[in-house]
Amino acid sequence: MRIALIAMSGVRADNPEVMRAGLSFPGVVERGKVIASLPSLSLLTLAALTPGEHEVSYHEVLDLDASGTLGVEADLVAISTFSAQSLDAYRLADRFAARGVPVVMGGLHVTALPDEALAHATSVVIGEAEPVWARLVADAAAGRLQRVYRAGDGEEFDLGESPVPRYDLLDISKYNRLTVQTSRGCPHKCEFCASSILLTKRYKLKPVDRVIGEIRAIKEHWSRPFIEFADDNSFVNRAHTRDLLAALEREHVVWFTEADVSVADDPGLLAAMRRAGCRQLLLGLESPRREGLDGLETRANWKLRQLSKYERAVRTIQSHGITVNGCFILGLDGDDASVFGTVEDFVERTGLYDVQITVLTPFPGTPLYERLLKEGRIIEPGAWNKCTLFDVNFHPRLMSASALQSGLIDLASRLYSQEAVSRRHRGFFEGLPGEIRRTSHALRGIAEMN
Repeated sequence: MRIALIAMSGVRADNPEVMRAGLSFPGVVERGKVIASLPSLSLLTLAALTPGEHEVSYHEVLDLDASGTLGVEADLVAISTFSAQSLDAYRLADRFAARGVPVVMGGLHVTALPDEALAHATSVVIGEAEPVWARLVADAAAGRLQRVYRAGDGEEFDLGESPVPRYDLLDISKYNRLTVQTSRGCPHKCEFCASSILLTKRYKLKPVDRVIGEIRAIKEHWSRPFIEFADDNSFVNRAHTRDLLAALEREHVVWFTEADVSVADDPGLLAAMRRAGCRQLLLGLESPRREGLDGLETRANWKLRQLSKYERAVRTIQSHGITVNGCFILGLDGDDASVFGTVEDFVERTGLYDVQITVLTPFPGTPLYERLLKEGRIIEPGAWNKCTLFDVNFHPRLMSASALQSGLIDLASRLYSQEAVSRRHRGFFEGLPGEIRRTSHALRGIAEMN
């Protein structure tokens, strides 16, 4: 059986004004390029789980021809999509269905809205795909595909059983980084979050030897790779982290990941991260204001309780030669029009090397979406093409939707001007201790990627 795996890569703002303005905004356009240049780790993993008697091919949707078929003669098509690309994914599924090719769809969006996806797909996978993939492939080969595949009791995937993703299916020259997962899930529960916590019930770890095996497999195809750890929150388990960092130090790769500000509480951890090749941390700061953070994390208001650490955390992490990409969400319920200036002041005051600004986005399946829908605050329900992080599709509590959209554009024009970016980057290098500064030339490449 011939199985075609299709990744719906690339995120573009839907609002033409944002796209026009974005031509000079590296935080919008270049970040979009980074997303577009990431292969689908989930599909590469499923390729590795496919029995050897089947032929597997991997495709980026951006490489498809105008008909959306690429000339692929497949017996089964699998499509993984995020919300922003879901409408395009449905159209693509319809084209394959018109040719009589069965289509299976999965991912966060499909998990949240399986009935919507079933209007276009032969089958859907709800939740983690790894536990059900072998059964699905066997059913497809026998001509008995079921409509819904969902991991049952006891079928939650053990990351210790993870295969090495099929990196060999990729044209490595198309990518500026490759992804490896070291953990899945997050101990926090933020109202807006549409991460793998929708796929798994608990935070779980991949054994260190498995992680290293994947990195070595990448090095077989790319001698000096740049790795993104595709975790929702790395380094939560400190014992696992120590073992992982010790192993990474021997691999001589550079990498970046997403973590929370608690890593700044442990200078020994930061030093070990630096030695192990960490060059950037993405921190979900969300807001520098108490009004914005209050209630954002729904279990214990964890985000708000960290606010007093924010400035020190940024400076501490960067003093170890690790750049910080601080991520902010504009339009939170506590935000009025003064938030744009507050964010800009925080960025300049702390010397953040990189910054990412987005607007609050109600993704399906999240508590935020359910709350805003119930409150009648979503402008266009079902307009998934606006789930880009840059398009406003809800009524903010303390400003108008248009004020939020224009505020994003105005703030971006200041934060991402060549002068502002150069000043932040120059300030970071000038502030490094001499020994770290001498070994930090690789950091300059991070600015070009982000």
